[in-house]
Amino acid sequence: MLTFDGVDVMGERLAEEVISVMKRHPTVQKISFVGHSLGGLVARYAIAKLYGQNLSREISQGNGASRTDGSSETCHEEKFRGKIAGLEPMNFITFATPHLGSRGHRQVPLFCGFHSLEKVAAQTSWLFGRSGKHLFLTDHDNGRLPLLLRMVSDQEDLKFISALQSFRRRVAYANTRFDYLVGWSSASIRRRSELPESKHLSRDDRYPHIVHVETSEAATSEKEVSYETEGNGCKNLDMEEGMIRGLTKMSWERVGVNFSGIKQRIFAHGTIQVRSYLINSDGADVIQHMIDYFLL
Repeated sequence: MLTFDGVDVMGERLAEEVISVMKRHPTVQKISFVGHSLGGLVARYAIAKLYGQNLSREISQGNGASRTDGSSETCHEEKFRGKIAGLEPMNFITFATPHLGSRGHRQVPLFCGFHSLEKVAAQTSWLFGRSGKHLFLTDHDNGRLPLLLRMVSDQEDLKFISALQSFRRRVAYANTRFDYLVGWSSASIRRRSELPESKHLSRDDRYPHIVHVETSEAATSEKEVSYETEGNGCKNLDMEEGMIRGLTKMSWERVGVNFSGIKQRIFAHGTIQVRSYLINSDGADVIQHMIDYFLL
């Protein structure tokens, strides 16, 4: 299955798809990304691949236009810095995305917080291909840090954080309950101690399943979490904390969703983005919320 190919491989494919669309529609000026579940991680990888690229030049050369000199190329690089594939980044939105991976305690609610089950899941993550290894942070390609840890800072070849920061809005929709695959803290990029208390959750008349909306500013600079690689493994002080600190260097809008009281709550992971209208239609108000606040 293509879903098991890995976050990086799927991210490469998505980036190539964006390029192909641009070649067919060269007048496009803005770009937004909406990703569900693993798709949110794939989108984060893809925007890093596309960050700062001047695709308009590539397209014009493909149409027979003449090449520019070195000084012009430098000007072009400056012009397209802060853009995604040469386009203005607008909205980066994720639904029930495991931004912190699936390895941390209680990050996969299905395991009910049992450490033994979480340990077994990490040890057998290879059953789900490279994607499983990425989610459980068990990949150590060439002795490097797991991919999700690398994706919370700018690397030499891929500017993961700069790409995210270039968007005018970053929004994380998360199920507060009934999502058995992705925990609330992982989907909303928060420490569990920072999750709103139930008394602060209230339903919106217009969007009945939206129970909490919060806009956070970029976190103040903190001491960096360091990692050491040893052989084929990764010894970390706190991988989850490191991912949170890296991803909260910018502001996020966090939207809490709760499907309690309806039958479709058992499918909350899919209902949050109306994966199938037949069994996930109750999530329509969540999608309407996204549409109403979408920047054009």
